[in-house]
Amino acid sequence: MSGESVVSSAVPAAATRTTSFKGSSPSSKYVKLNVGGALYYTTMQTLTKQDTMLKAMFSGRMEVLTDSEGWILIDRCGKHFGTILNYLRDGAVPLPESRREIEELLAEAKYYLVQGLVDECQAALQNKDAYEPFCKVPVITSSKEEQKLIATSNKPAVKLLYNRSNNKYSYTSNSDDNMLKNIELFDKLSLRFNGRVLFIKDVIGDEICCWSFYGQGRKIAEVCCTSIVYATEKKQTKVEFPEARIYEETLNILLYESQDGRGPDNALLEATGGAAGRSHHLEEDEERERIERVRRIHIKRPDDRAHLHQARW
Repeated sequence: MSGESVVSSAVPAAATRTTSFKGSSPSSKYVKLNVGGALYYTTMQTLTKQDTMLKAMFSGRMEVLTDSEGWILIDRCGKHFGTILNYLRDGAVPLPESRREIEELLAEAKYYLVQGLVDECQAALQNKDAYEPFCKVPVITSSKEEQKLIATSNKPAVKLLYNRSNNKYSYTSNSDDNMLKNIELFDKLSLRFNGRVLFIKDVIGDEICCWSFYGQGRKIAEVCCTSIVYATEKKQTKVEFPEARIYEETLNILLYESQDGRGPDNALLEATGGAAGRSHHLEEDEERERIERVRRIHIKRPDDRAHLHQARW
């Protein structure tokens, strides 16, 4: 149970008192900690395992603040405290992916005087400065690689598939420009949301131009930008640029972003119609059916349908 957050929301204020804390049996005694409103249970053995400020607090060398229910109060943000406890217990811990979260963890490690974790965070930040590009967009080489990227990422994902395989005369006159606009928008979104969303390029698929949006490892929506039109007895492919729809789906996918390492906000997903927020209300069969369902948007104008109808007759 060491390092496990029990409650992540703020707790009501209670009467407090300052005492010197000294446990009688550090190997078995559990301690209740309230760190900025996040509640943790852990052992005295974990807290005193390394020479840190927490060891000083729980070996009687420093005074601690407790409330009437016995919770020991620490006036710090509790977001990364679980990581601090895991490091104290195990001597190692996976670091966050984003630079911002590593910097936040570094600040907490410095406060609690966890020198080993301070060194690891500083080394990770130096490596990011030296080797990591500001924005990385993988170009997938197989569908298996795509599935692995999406399944192992803790971020929502946006994939643009484009493949201009036919000759130029098989497309309508504006298709080249619209294809370029789709690619340019993808690049701009990658720069804007690179720290929050995983962007993937696919140039090996069968579609000509298609956007896919993923949350929690599954496809949530798809925007297909191509349609078939008939003009002067010739069938042509039209590539559209549904800019507003792409922006809308990109913003929708941000609802699946992890909040403070606790996963997406299910209440927000439920309020906005997000599938993940409804999952706990569904039976097993309904859940399986929901997972197979994807919101697909095919861009097609009224004149396209008219041409298609005339061609069939």
